[in-house]
Amino acid sequence: MKTDICIVGCGCSGLYAALQLPKNKKILMITKSDAESSDSFLAQGGICILKNEADYQSYFKDTMKAGHYENDPESVEIMIRSSQDVIHDLIKYGTDFHKDKDGKLDYTREGAHSHARILFHEDETGKEITKHLLEKVRALPNVTLLEYTTMLDIVEANNTCYGIIMRKADGTIETVSCDYVLLATGGVGGVYRHSTNFRHLTGDGIAVAIRHHITLKNINYVQIHPTTFYSPNEKDRSFLISESVRGEGALLYDKNMQRFTNELLPRDLLTEKIREQMKKDGTNHVWEDLRPIGHEQLMSHFPHIVQHCLEMGYDPEKEPIPVVPAQHYFMGGIKVNKQSKTSMDHLYAIGETACNGVHGKNRLASNSLLESLVFAKRAAKEIASAYEMLHNPMVFAHIQEADYTNMASLKQTYRHMVQAEVMV
Repeated sequence: MKTDICIVGCGCSGLYAALQLPKNKKILMITKSDAESSDSFLAQGGICILKNEADYQSYFKDTMKAGHYENDPESVEIMIRSSQDVIHDLIKYGTDFHKDKDGKLDYTREGAHSHARILFHEDETGKEITKHLLEKVRALPNVTLLEYTTMLDIVEANNTCYGIIMRKADGTIETVSCDYVLLATGGVGGVYRHSTNFRHLTGDGIAVAIRHHITLKNINYVQIHPTTFYSPNEKDRSFLISESVRGEGALLYDKNMQRFTNELLPRDLLTEKIREQMKKDGTNHVWEDLRPIGHEQLMSHFPHIVQHCLEMGYDPEKEPIPVVPAQHYFMGGIKVNKQSKTSMDHLYAIGETACNGVHGKNRLASNSLLESLVFAKRAAKEIASAYEMLHNPMVFAHIQEADYTNMASLKQTYRHMVQAEVMV
């Protein structure tokens, strides 16, 4: 198979990248399961936005502090400064964020945030965003989306990616030749016994990177979410009890129904507190009380969480629910630059499988969707610029003037020109 660009994965980062890439280029997207079974659909809490300039320093500090100051400051700044542009795109694509009584965008607050700066749609923000992106991508005539198709490997020579090898839904194995590959393969939760992730998300991008000696970063930085619904008979993924629940006033209790910690601590610190309390009490979970949120807010903001609790035999308006930490997010991954390029030419990584340094050692709540979208767009724009440069007469004039003795020299000069163009 021959295409121009191949995107492996169809979560929010892969879909958004496809929408930003040139419409005259053929794009192949593949996903291991059905198109709706990506973790992007599972994101509950919301997506951060820089509300105004006065909020910048606070937002920046909150992100750095949550990441234990191991974040890349430049990447954090890029994400925050790009947030309004991304949100504008999402609204244009049809995303319906919650509005206040005056019809203006409403905000919620989550753990480790100094202020309310998170846009949301009930408790299914990820689904609301991603379903509209998927709808727009399905309508693009230049995009082919293959479901139940697995990337087995990439095609590589001289540290340049030339395509992928995939196994299709009917079991046939096929080689895809293309100009660029974008890895949007998601996280690693499928290798954990207790995780909020889909089971088929098993770090395929990381495996390929290891096989081909592509640079990785912080692959031991795995985030445990402090609150998932505790079920002793859990067979599938853990059901997330959103950070926003605590942001709106939910409390945590020990076995004696006494508060034991600050519910708005960063996720890693709160997880430590919960585990300490479980060990002290000799229990398999702690209790989370949603009653302080109030009936109206609970029903309008968290209807699906309430419904799940009822299905599990707990009425959150009358009693606390059992919660326990579980694997949730991968802060490390394939090391990429500010345009999401990996250490291999013509290979990009976006979304949870990539590590651009935004999250540091611990991700701040609701930065995941935003980070994925911001750097997916930057990858798409660099690739688009590269294609534009191919048709730029100045490039060919420059090439003709130079004395190139090998293709590597030519590629290096061309790459520098593309990067200079992108920065301009």
